[in-house]
Amino acid sequence: MIQLDEKIYFYLLAIIPVMVVLFIFQHIWKKRTQKKFAESALFQRLTPSKSNFKSVLKLLFFLLGLTFLTLGLVNPKIGTKLETVKREGVDIVFAVDVSKSMLAEDIAPNRLEKAKRLVSEIINQLASDRIGIIAYAGQAFPQLPITTDYGAAKMFLQNMNTDMLTSQGTAINEALELATTYYDDEEQTNRVLFIVSDGEDHSEDTTLKAVDDAVEAGIRIFTIGVGKSKGSPIPIKRNGIVESLKKDAQGEVVITKLNEAVLLEIASEGNGEYIDGANTGDAVERIKEILLQMDKTEFEAKQFAEFKDQFQWFLGAGLLFLFLDIFILDKKTKWLKKLNLFNENHKEAA
Repeated sequence: MIQLDEKIYFYLLAIIPVMVVLFIFQHIWKKRTQKKFAESALFQRLTPSKSNFKSVLKLLFFLLGLTFLTLGLVNPKIGTKLETVKREGVDIVFAVDVSKSMLAEDIAPNRLEKAKRLVSEIINQLASDRIGIIAYAGQAFPQLPITTDYGAAKMFLQNMNTDMLTSQGTAINEALELATTYYDDEEQTNRVLFIVSDGEDHSEDTTLKAVDDAVEAGIRIFTIGVGKSKGSPIPIKRNGIVESLKKDAQGEVVITKLNEAVLLEIASEGNGEYIDGANTGDAVERIKEILLQMDKTEFEAKQFAEFKDQFQWFLGAGLLFLFLDIFILDKKTKWLKKLNLFNENHKEAA
């Protein structure tokens, strides 16, 4: 496994195409300038020791030197020791509602951004638990499989939006059914599902059946409500500016409300608890308490425990090529001239 310390230095490689373009323009300019003084054949006779190939070789060495020095600054590291680490934790899956109702701004900045912030703060409190993420609206989509990579989880979380699923609506049953297939460890006794939603559900008839199936699979279901019960319209924006409000088939403005009753029922049937997500700090603290009370299951996670710097090899190679660029002259090398590897003697004779 390779780890890069300072990726920002890769921007230095942008100099390479600039140098190549400048070299080409300089070569064209020199040719045109030479023609003003003498014909090409005569100019070669006047400067018999000048090598056309050496200038290209010097450029190549300079670019190679620059490339290797840049890689040295980036400091690649190689994992040299694979260690098996014992961990204890809970398998946690977050099912985040990404339906259009989550754009309502009754809770700042809107329900979806609030939900993402809540999940991100919960992840910050975790130590060795494994997590997964599901996005759902009219259907459910596996966003991130069960993993211990919290950085990847936050990245996927931030990229979630209401346009990621073409099927609109809010089908909580879809998220529940997908969650039952998410846990990959049959020995894991603590399987937790957090449904983060405003509680709107267009599949109420099948949701409780899906809850029962999830409970039979050993999953405890907790719900986190985002939004307010008094409701709010759904803004339709373009470039951050509200153009209109979402309307129903009769042309009336849609008011979406936090449906705590649905979330309370799901949590109750799922052997879990409903948590009000209005206050991020309070919600995260309550979830932390819940997880601490659960028995932890031991599992193994392999990781590269030791990385060694490799920058010295790249810096050495870079300096070598730069020294070669400095010490190679534009004149033809006598013994290479005798070998005539680049057919330059033939060009002179011509």
